[in-house]
Amino acid sequence: MTEKLKYISVWLQEQIAPVNNELDRNSTILKTALREMGDRSWLALKVPSELGGSGLTELDYRLIQVELARVSGALTFLQTQHQSAANMVAKSDNKSLQQLLPDMAMGKVLMGVGFSHLRRRGMPMVAATPTASGYLITGEVPWITGYDFFDRFILGATLPDGRELYGILPLQNCDRGSSKIAVSQPMELMAIAATNTVSANITQWHLEAESVVNIKPPESIHQSSRANILHHGWYALGCAYAALDILLSLANKKRLNFVRQSWQSLHQEATQNRDKAIALASQDSPYQQRLELRSKLIDLAQRCSMAAVIASSGAANYLHSSAARVYREALLFSVSGQTTDVMETSLRQLIVDRPT
Repeated sequence: MTEKLKYISVWLQEQIAPVNNELDRNSTILKTALREMGDRSWLALKVPSELGGSGLTELDYRLIQVELARVSGALTFLQTQHQSAANMVAKSDNKSLQQLLPDMAMGKVLMGVGFSHLRRRGMPMVAATPTASGYLITGEVPWITGYDFFDRFILGATLPDGRELYGILPLQNCDRGSSKIAVSQPMELMAIAATNTVSANITQWHLEAESVVNIKPPESIHQSSRANILHHGWYALGCAYAALDILLSLANKKRLNFVRQSWQSLHQEATQNRDKAIALASQDSPYQQRLELRSKLIDLAQRCSMAAVIASSGAANYLHSSAARVYREALLFSVSGQTTDVMETSLRQLIVDRPT
């Protein structure tokens, strides 16, 4: 474990764990937690140090995401949007945008993302039409996390030739006559409600060329999803550990041997899968192996969270119960970044033969 990982883990346990149930539903407390990450320059962890980030390796970054998800799904999901935006800016062909990165690391500039809709087949949900000085954007963005946290976001739109345009837009209601951005009210989500996830309707918005992050070939998002198929599995792993922490606490409190035995069995399985994830992340591993491990991690998060619910008895039904929160987060991390391959493999995982 690196010093950075140790430092962040201690902060999470001391400062975030005591308020993690409030973070799930209270945007004010969540905003404070995000600001504290910025105060420590932890909001551009993978961005190279020469560009203003922390310069972490891919594996260290993923292990930090496990620790985050182990403590708070809401903070994990929210800061991931900004970290993704920072990584995109760092890799942008538009070098002028990289001047934002030191401020992004410290949370002085906060940015979300809105491009998951590019994974949907058929008619593009957001279209970009070239103009003399940029692009005209029109369409519906179904999912943007971080309204009132982030002041801008990286939008994904489809050009007439099928290429993917990524550009920075305001994450706020804007009305310039025929040019508009209309943001919805925050969605009523089962999990991570405090993250203020919204949709946005964009009408004839002119994106200046200097705000373009990248233009990628058609189908790039599908290639990226395939290459990064295991990434969201780390969040599910963190969620499993969160549930196991609750289960262990209940085992110590209730002094029931079968609760402790359940924890021991599931914890051993979690550790084995963590080792597999580290091994697959450290080499050029086959896609099918990474896909299957992701479905196993989703299944593990679901079973561990259910174990925490059952061991909590009726108290799990309270809205602010830790077991209930983690159970909802298992739902979230089961479908985050989902592709049809992940959906299919996850459903197969649910119907495999299990010991009786």
